[in-house]
Amino acid sequence: MTKSPGAATDAELATARRLFAQECTFVRGVAHLPDLPLPVLPEVAFAGRSNVGKSSLLNALTNRKTLARTSNTPGRTRELNFFDLAGRLMLVDLPGYGYARASKSDIARWNTTLRDYLRGRPNLHRLCLLVDSRRGIKDGDREMMAMLDASAVVYRVILTKADKPKSAELASLVEAVTAEMRNHPAALPKPIVTSARKSIGIGALQADLALLAKVD
Repeated sequence: MTKSPGAATDAELATARRLFAQECTFVRGVAHLPDLPLPVLPEVAFAGRSNVGKSSLLNALTNRKTLARTSNTPGRTRELNFFDLAGRLMLVDLPGYGYARASKSDIARWNTTLRDYLRGRPNLHRLCLLVDSRRGIKDGDREMMAMLDASAVVYRVILTKADKPKSAELASLVEAVTAEMRNHPAALPKPIVTSARKSIGIGALQADLALLAKVD
């Protein structure tokens, strides 16, 4: 398995595990920017194509089964959903993109809200851009990366469903993603490889995000 960036120490992994084991509560779903929570906590947002496994990853991160709803119907998340992790970190589940069955007006509204959120949220410290390990980076992902670069939002690619491809295919994908990230000024250089189903890379991602949490 490809080594995750950061190579967190045992102490860092334990600290992160304790943080993500604490209470995580739904705050609100936001369709319009005036309804955003006050920018008090550091925020980490999660974005990706519909059906990339975003809800499953959020549930795995927080060791819960129903924090974020999973569905066989792609595109179910149609708001910015905010979750308060122990009063130290806000997790933000963004609407999935690339779902053709959504109406053009809905897509336009989501894109406007998302773009304004990315540009104007002062406490947004990181965005996790989820990419399916079986499919690699697609045009919709590149559009999101361009938006993040323009908004100067620091982001890291998180490869999901890493238990699906063969090891050689996964290694090639990690190499390709790492090379592509060099061309994006707001991107962190290396992806984190995860599988919510097999708990691959969950600890590494927890440790990476715990560094952003509000200090007690």
